[in-house]
Amino acid sequence: MSGQAATSGSNALARLVEALGPDAGRKGPPPVERWNPAYCGEIDMRIAADGSWHYMGTPISRPALVRLFSTVLRKDPERYVLVTPVERVGIAVEDVPFLAVEMAVDGEGAGRQIAFRTNVDDLVSVSPQNPLRFEQGEADGVRPYVKVRGDLWARLTRSLALDLIALGEERDMNGEAVFGVAAGGSFFPVAPVSSFGGVA
Repeated sequence: MSGQAATSGSNALARLVEALGPDAGRKGPPPVERWNPAYCGEIDMRIAADGSWHYMGTPISRPALVRLFSTVLRKDPERYVLVTPVERVGIAVEDVPFLAVEMAVDGEGAGRQIAFRTNVDDLVSVSPQNPLRFEQGEADGVRPYVKVRGDLWARLTRSLALDLIALGEERDMNGEAVFGVAAGGSFFPVAPVSSFGGVA
């Protein structure tokens, strides 16, 4: 299959599963960053802001299938794609593809370690390679995210966001008081103290 035509029907889903092979997802994410097959257009798949996956307007109810697809998800400059060795198809993502649903904290201050489990069972430790970022939400609140891999991020659930912000502290950065979170040997600024409005 080639060109930019949209891919439709249940065959698209079956083709992706078949192309991944019987052992897909059992040994961690495959090297999708090294695969460069032809772009085959969009398929009717969407990841909602709450982390649920939908195909042709219907939620994908099999967690194992969602986890399988999550291992071959990649963010290209122009779109999110599912990549196999033989084809690359675009999908829609409402916010970011993953949701951080569990958090573990060990230690305090600069030596603190923070790890997250996502809704598709990725495990991520906060570090300069897997940083936290914070975006302004509604009513001047913030939404925290953690980088999972590549350019794929997970948004923290509201309860985890509140727990994370509770670990925050004020620091002076270039003469300005900044509120942020220390983890993995780094300090991740949330917002200037003067404008910090809590969690969205």
